[in-house]
Amino acid sequence: MLSLFILMLERGGLIILLAYLLMNISYFKNLLGKRQIFSTKVQLVIVFGIFAIISNFTGVEINRDRIILNQLFTKLSEGSSLANTRVLTIGVSGLIGGPFVGTTVGIISAVIRFLQGGKTLSYVISSLLIGLFSGLYGWKTMKKNAYPSVKEGMIIGILMEVIQMLCILFFGDTLASSWSLVKFIALPMILTNSIGTAIFLSIILSTLRQEEQTKAVQTHDVLQLANKTLPYFRLGLNEESCTAAAKVIQHFMKVSAVSITNQERILAHVGAASDHHVPSQEILTDLSKSVLQSEEIREAHSRKEIGCNHPDCPLEAAVVIPLKVKQQTIGTLKLYFTDATKLTFVERQLAEGLGEIFSNQIELGEIELQSKLLQDAEIKSLQAQVNPHFFFNAMNTISALIRIDSEKARKLLNQLSNFFRSNLQGARTNLIPLTKELQQVEAYLELEQARFPNRYEVTINCDPALSEKLVPPFLVQILVENAVKHAFSNRKTGNKVWVDIQSEAKGVGIRVTDNGSGIEPERLQKLGKEVVDSAKGTGSALENLNRRLISLFGEEARLHFETSETGTTVSCMIAYQKEGNHQ
Repeated sequence: MLSLFILMLERGGLIILLAYLLMNISYFKNLLGKRQIFSTKVQLVIVFGIFAIISNFTGVEINRDRIILNQLFTKLSEGSSLANTRVLTIGVSGLIGGPFVGTTVGIISAVIRFLQGGKTLSYVISSLLIGLFSGLYGWKTMKKNAYPSVKEGMIIGILMEVIQMLCILFFGDTLASSWSLVKFIALPMILTNSIGTAIFLSIILSTLRQEEQTKAVQTHDVLQLANKTLPYFRLGLNEESCTAAAKVIQHFMKVSAVSITNQERILAHVGAASDHHVPSQEILTDLSKSVLQSEEIREAHSRKEIGCNHPDCPLEAAVVIPLKVKQQTIGTLKLYFTDATKLTFVERQLAEGLGEIFSNQIELGEIELQSKLLQDAEIKSLQAQVNPHFFFNAMNTISALIRIDSEKARKLLNQLSNFFRSNLQGARTNLIPLTKELQQVEAYLELEQARFPNRYEVTINCDPALSEKLVPPFLVQILVENAVKHAFSNRKTGNKVWVDIQSEAKGVGIRVTDNGSGIEPERLQKLGKEVVDSAKGTGSALENLNRRLISLFGEEARLHFETSETGTTVSCMIAYQKEGNHQ
């Protein structure tokens, strides 16, 4: 019995070795991912059918409880039995491919076993039953897109071998001879085939698990790479952004060099051959030129195919991917290798995927740029609407003063000219220093005081440290004007306005408070959201201002209104801006 066990282990080892070799073939691994497809099942039948044939022809002949060591592929003598690894191959085929594969492989094994001669009936029947039962269990796990565990495989291997032993007992010549055979071969075959089934499944599961882990690592690296390069490619194709992106790509891809071009010249080259592949130069390689013309990915596996004319160029292989925006090729991404063997199918596939990601990033950057330009144009259009509003009010004031005090009118007109000259200069930007905004407020108040002497008292309290902080043009002026025009109705005296500008945690807090009569509830609901009818203006100033604030700083910067019978406070919060941020 021990001798038979060792011989069976040798036969099982051959099948396991073949299984290991098989799992290192990419084509077979891909098949396992498509087990539900009929064409895949046919191919699995062919593979495991060959395994079944090998199992039959490498079996150990048993005659009257004696082991007969014959050469392979010999016909069995009359009355002999065959101890082999059929159960292993048939059982695994069913567990992997389901009932169709298991039963078909069982039929192939049964036919081969029948042709070998000897005692055949029990083995033919057992082959069919093992294929069917293992296939049914495999089908159960296939529905979950999974495989039986190693433990399940060992249990199934034992049960399938038990089925074979039962078939020998039921369909053998005599019960006595059958029982004698079972006692001799049962334990070695049960141990060998159950262990073999478990190891076979272990090889499949570990290989697939390793594949998944590799894909997970690659996916993580690709996502991290995409995340790191996104800020640069969103800036478009220029030397600074492309150089930064190329350094990131080389770090993650572990290639010899990375190059990025537009349609005419090199924008970045990082790594080997950077002495002659220099940014700002025209594109050197014939390979890049052909990609720009064909708009298709190309590979090169020699210096000649790359087409660099420099005599000492160390680059031996490359993959060049077109970068496209709106179906138009705007440049190339090139991954170079100083060792041609490092450029494999995996690198090409990864590079092709990255090319699509980077193209989308560049296109996203262009969309954001266009959106920003549209937003900027809208904001400037809104600002342009403010100028006539203030201008006509100022001109009405000066016009009234001409008859009363022409000298003062002249001074005010001169100040108004200076004010609008400064304002035209500020029209090129969405943000101005707070000190300039307060100068505009003072100019407005001087014009109003000239028209209505001593009617309004405006107090401005501003933290000196905030004088150079950036705010939208007309922000404070509109809030003060709104208070002066609408807060006091026809009240002639005691009209006060307080402007409070202080530094807060989130930014510059701006509050304009008056001691007027408050705002009616139905009007309050509309302020800042839509144009409100006004007898003293267009009624669009606050709505205009609120739109600009939200466009520039988001919803958190919108205007807030607090009102009662004793007055109103209009406030907003402007996030701190750097001087270089306004345009």
